Amino acid sequence: MVDEQPGADPLLPPDARLDRLEERVAEARRKEETRAGKGPPADTNEQTGQRVLSYLLGGLLGGALLGWLFDGWFGTGHVGLVVGVVLGTIGGFWSIIRLSLRK
Repeated sequence: MVDEQPGADPLLPPDARLDRLEERVAEARRKEETRAGKGPPADTNEQTGQRVLSYLLGGLLGGALLGWLFDGWFGTGHVGLVVGVVLGTIGGFWSIIRLSLRK
């Protein structure tokens, strides 16, 4: 007699092909949701991590660029580059500290 309960029949052996098919269907759905922009939104930890990385890289690269430009304009050797990198790094860390103090 057939049960009205969903699920597998306990008397039959499990079929690995069906399990693999279910995994492939679930993976295809996840890929389609991601492609269509309906995937899970990024959590706040991920967004904060990306913001911290941008502060670090932005400060470092921005300071290096400005220092390099000052060296070219004023002919100071590499002093402006070093000062720019140090100040950019300090600015990046300062921005991260301010971000961490927000509620």
